[in-house]
Amino acid sequence: MRKSRPGGKVYLVGGGPGDPELITVKGVRALREADVILVDRLIHPALLNYARPGADLVHCGKSPGSPGWNQEAINRLMVKHARAGKTVTRLKGGDPFVYGRGGEEAQVLAGHGVDFEVIPGITAGIAAPACAGIPVTHREYGSSFALITGHRKQGAEEELRWNHLARGVDTLAIYMGVKNLPYIREQLLSHGKSPDTPVALIQWGTTGAQYTVTGTLGEVIDLARQHEIKSPTMIVIGEVVRLREQLAWFENRDVTKKEKA
Repeated sequence: MRKSRPGGKVYLVGGGPGDPELITVKGVRALREADVILVDRLIHPALLNYARPGADLVHCGKSPGSPGWNQEAINRLMVKHARAGKTVTRLKGGDPFVYGRGGEEAQVLAGHGVDFEVIPGITAGIAAPACAGIPVTHREYGSSFALITGHRKQGAEEELRWNHLARGVDTLAIYMGVKNLPYIREQLLSHGKSPDTPVALIQWGTTGAQYTVTGTLGEVIDLARQHEIKSPTMIVIGEVVRLREQLAWFENRDVTKKEKA
């Protein structure tokens, strides 16, 4: 196992859910120190203003259904630059270890003897509901929540335990689920979730383009079609969605703050 040259290191950085002000101070430091920055697709462009002059910016985002960078190429690039003694910041949306393939990338780096550090970020499963006025936990409405991916690795066996999700978890926050929304709805209803369960669809959460639609599990497919909901959208299912009517602060912000976001 080869070791990277002295000084070579990779930072796996969570860039937050979309609002550029929601990156951590430590994440900003990693951007400022980087020789090479590998940028994911949904990263806000303003975050790249933290890059030092002369840093090599590589846009390696992967769009669903479109040709582009594959994970193996990204892995090779991280290892290559680290072994050359460079500081590499892998800038990922949300949190690196929450549906961001950060765990897979860390495994590759560890396997090649590359020094790395994980800098957590705010994940959309918490931040998007918060900006929509929906707390994922509340003593009166729900004390448990689950973060779920709306799609699985191609060819992988279905592992989601729909019976437990439908009956045993108060709040579901579903990533990347718009395309499979009919299947998700069908599974939850067939395993006992009430069609009257409140649902929120939060498109482009935390950004100036945030758009939120609420309804019930029974009508969610029609709502998504009617409002032309597209990715990226966070799907929130549970009684906590009822609090949005009272707590919807984001849409009532000062205009200057909206423009800043």
